[in-house]
Amino acid sequence: MTVQYFNRKQVAILRDALDIAEDMTSNYYKLSLSQWKRHPFDVKTLSYLFGEDIRNNVFAVLKKYMAADGAETEILDKSREFYLICLQDHQILKALQRDRDLTLLPLLAYILTHELVHIVRFCKFQVRFDTREKESKTREEKIVHRTTYEILKGLSLPHLSYILGSYSPNRLNMDICMV
Repeated sequence: MTVQYFNRKQVAILRDALDIAEDMTSNYYKLSLSQWKRHPFDVKTLSYLFGEDIRNNVFAVLKKYMAADGAETEILDKSREFYLICLQDHQILKALQRDRDLTLLPLLAYILTHELVHIVRFCKFQVRFDTREKESKTREEKIVHRTTYEILKGLSLPHLSYILGSYSPNRLNMDICMV
């Protein structure tokens, strides 16, 4: 079976989805640009991933990096954490092929908003990133689904209502996880 990667057009849609997710999330949490910069993150697609970052059962993997004491790094503020959203192109594209009512822009907007909510919650110490308890992870996913729903419910975007209905806060069936 051939692994599918986002093409140029889909990467452009990803950029639009990220703009939507950042705007909606920062508006919800009332984050200014300077506050938002305190939550550094990057998004990588499948073509930039390898090893354990590639998964076959999720849409995205969220990873956390910490700058070592005194370490000089380009991507990390010396004393801060940095998050990496690893999108699983092959799983997202498979979902689009499986369900004709899904479209890429609203699905990516949901996935990215979901991950940004996690990042904000971790940075505000509302939850620990490194929890291993299954019950705590499940509770956190429900909170993040509910918050993502609240953030996006007023957004006028074609096919978004289908995604919000499919992945409503009362159902925990979105294929997203934390590492």
